[in-house]
Amino acid sequence: MAKQPENFFDFDFSKYLTDMKVPGIDVDTIVASQRRNLEALTSANKLAVEGMQAIMKRQAEILRQSMEEAATVAQDLTGPDAPQDKFGKQTELVKDSFEKTIANMRELAEMMAKSNTEVFELLNGRISAAMEEAKTLMEKQQDSVKAATPKAPASK
Repeated sequence: MAKQPENFFDFDFSKYLTDMKVPGIDVDTIVASQRRNLEALTSANKLAVEGMQAIMKRQAEILRQSMEEAATVAQDLTGPDAPQDKFGKQTELVKDSFEKTIANMRELAEMMAKSNTEVFELLNGRISAAMEEAKTLMEKQQDSVKAATPKAPASK
């Protein structure tokens, strides 16, 4: 009795499809193409995860910097300065904080766009290659059908 796979991913589809031996279908080419599709998806997923990790790491750095700056600002504003000086400092701090926030948001958006572009280009390249492979496979199949079709005798 054949050994049953322990889980779904242990099943060898290529062996199963090769054993089918469907006439006119190049199963090995189809299996190889699907394998490349899975490899491309795996690579795209890896790129997406790496991109998100980089974004999350940068967000954590921004948060740490913001907390350090907030602690420094709090100390500066509790000093013995005159109220007019404190108001001027607060106004300048709000302006600086707003500018840093915009710059940080822009940086994070650019990081996300770069990550998305890398994933898209990888998948787009694989889709284009898969379409070309399918076209070539169909042409080969049409050629083999034409070659196997008997020619009708010429009429007089």
